Amino acid sequence: MARAFVGLGSNLGDREATIRAALVELESAWGVGTVAVSTLVETEPVGYRDQPDFLNGVAEVESALGPRDLLDALLAVERSLGRTRDGPRFGPRTIDLDLLLYGDRRIDEPGLVVPHPRLRERLFVLEPLHELAPALEIPGIGALETELRKLQSA
Repeated sequence: MARAFVGLGSNLGDREATIRAALVELESAWGVGTVAVSTLVETEPVGYRDQPDFLNGVAEVESALGPRDLLDALLAVERSLGRTRDGPRFGPRTIDLDLLLYGDRRIDEPGLVVPHPRLRERLFVLEPLHELAPALEIPGIGALETELRKLQSA
């Protein structure tokens, strides 16, 4: 079983219920076990600003799926919960599930980059990740604690 971290976000409908439904579907349909879920926090949109605020958090999961198959599972859950990709980039969405980290792996292939390429730029990812795993080392980057402090002081 691999340990992975998944970014959670929603800004349409009942945001918390949608995030919880995504985790249930990951477990029941894909066999991805939820180990822990961070506090869900209200955040302002990034990039495309003309939209409702988000509810964001991070889930620690265990999975027998490889990284590509886990990403495919996340995308399938997004689709089943009404996520479409026909609006503006970073626009409103019912659910957003991002594969942030997959064990200690570094992956850079078409459609899959791990650690997530914008991980270091987002407090709404680093803070909940730190809540779950404060001593975490981000592959190819270094200590999560260091990255969090850099972003908090910027």
